Amino acid sequence: MMSPSLESAELPADAIEVGRISEAWGIKGWFKVLPHSASPEALFSSKRWFLQPPEKSRTPGGARDFPFTGTVLLKVREAKEHSGGVVACAQDDWDRNAAESLRGARIFVSRASFPSTADDEYYWVDLIGLSVTNREGVNLGQVKDLMSTGPQTVLVVVSAADGQTVERMIPFVAAFIDQVDVPGGRITVDWQPDY
Repeated sequence: MMSPSLESAELPADAIEVGRISEAWGIKGWFKVLPHSASPEALFSSKRWFLQPPEKSRTPGGARDFPFTGTVLLKVREAKEHSGGVVACAQDDWDRNAAESLRGARIFVSRASFPSTADDEYYWVDLIGLSVTNREGVNLGQVKDLMSTGPQTVLVVVSAADGQTVERMIPFVAAFIDQVDVPGGRITVDWQPDY
């Protein structure tokens, strides 16, 4: 039961998973979205969302009960904030059943369609995998993840030492971050290995 507005598509090489569809919202085909970021600008800036079925481990019955397989293109008419969340609707006229059929679908957006950032702003996805070295040139590891602790963001940096995995938490604030070089794949920090 593929909706007319869903057509098979190739997932762009620069696609980033930005959220998932949670449930239908209202009776006119709108649906709620659970964004992976507290700042879901990528959902608002792109009118072309690529959907994939939920991962089998996350849903009862797995992806075989889903209305499509592979990747499909959803043309978005509108996405907006509503009551602290995000709601959206497709360009085609859907009813509640069509919207509900997509519950759990994973949403991907091309990285090229993300809004531009200011000089000192970065998307989390661009920081994952960067090498972290301190002022003395000591390699502290790679950025595995980022965490929001409320007032600040923290880099989760992982390295291996003596067969053990070492995890460091480095606040992503100007006091500790000297330079972020995304094209060069490196972050320089004022941080010691034994902190």
